[in-house]
Amino acid sequence: MTQPTTLGAGEARTRLHELTVIDVRTPGEYASGHLPGALNIPLDQIRRALPDIRHAAERGDILVVCASGARSENACRMLAEHHIAAATLSGGTGAWAADGHDLHRPQGAARAAWGMERQVRFTAGSVVLTGLLLGILVHPAFQLLAAGIAAGLVFSALTNTCGMAAVLAKLPHNRPLAADLDTTLAELRDR
Repeated sequence: MTQPTTLGAGEARTRLHELTVIDVRTPGEYASGHLPGALNIPLDQIRRALPDIRHAAERGDILVVCASGARSENACRMLAEHHIAAATLSGGTGAWAADGHDLHRPQGAARAAWGMERQVRFTAGSVVLTGLLLGILVHPAFQLLAAGIAAGLVFSALTNTCGMAAVLAKLPHNRPLAADLDTTLAELRDR
């Protein structure tokens, strides 16, 4: 399968007024800072949003954004399977901010949520440390926890997927409320 079209932060900034920007991160990540005008449709909700995204694509270009570009590439591939053309932001919101462009935060966002990559690093590190400590203090078999996480991280790197991120995305602070997604889809239809 071919790689999705990518836009650099500078080109995306120049064309922002003509793009429909879809941020596929979790609601918590989105609240911590997103491109101006971006709509939050988490990656696991893309299929539900296909009719509205297709409608938006008929009116103009779609730019899909995430933290680093990996999830947005996956979303672009999923959209391409449904004959919807979309580009991804090279380097994601990290590259956007590194280029000095502003990230917007929703009104009333009380705290910055941890990004998914940070959540994965914290969880993987915690499980590995726990496995090693229990392996030393209780029984060597607990070291299999650390080995399992290491194998998962290698698989994640090779496939550019992350099972741990998929599981963490289901936690309450990372899940969209149904009304929020419905409101986002209504806004997408009205653009």
